[in-house]
Amino acid sequence: MSAHLTLAAINALDQAAFTTALGFAFELSPWVVARAHAAGPFASREALHAAMSAVLDAAPQADRLALIRAHPELAGKAAIAKALTAESLSEQASAGLDQLTPAEFERFHALNAAYVKRFGFPFIIAVRLNDKAAILAAMQARLAHGEAEEVAEAITQISLISRLRLFDAVEA
Repeated sequence: MSAHLTLAAINALDQAAFTTALGFAFELSPWVVARAHAAGPFASREALHAAMSAVLDAAPQADRLALIRAHPELAGKAAIAKALTAESLSEQASAGLDQLTPAEFERFHALNAAYVKRFGFPFIIAVRLNDKAAILAAMQARLAHGEAEEVAEAITQISLISRLRLFDAVEA
């Protein structure tokens, strides 16, 4: 994650520097940030995030699916190997997903596998806003969704995640 930045500093950046400074907000998908640059200057963190959310809303379905697929499975192999982005590693740890019991790990693994088989992309939730039990309950409940509903929910969750990341890095 980037060091704390001010809105004035962000607003002074060209597109490449803006993307470099804030690209962490969307998991391995700096294109969202790059496309939002043109909406600046930004009057607030809320306006900055709204511009990025508007990019998501306007993005073609293929780009939205690529963004969803860029996210790691919760408590998956990448997490165990510590091969996540710094942001994902910290977020998963905040929900205790780095300290699962063997039974919890098996439950996450089974639900992740069922979810990916059903939808073709990983389950996404703003883990910083949930605990292990809530995440597991959401995974189970969302398996009943249709694909369009779940794509929309994944994008909503990605927007929440990016908001938390941006608000951590950008001074009010």
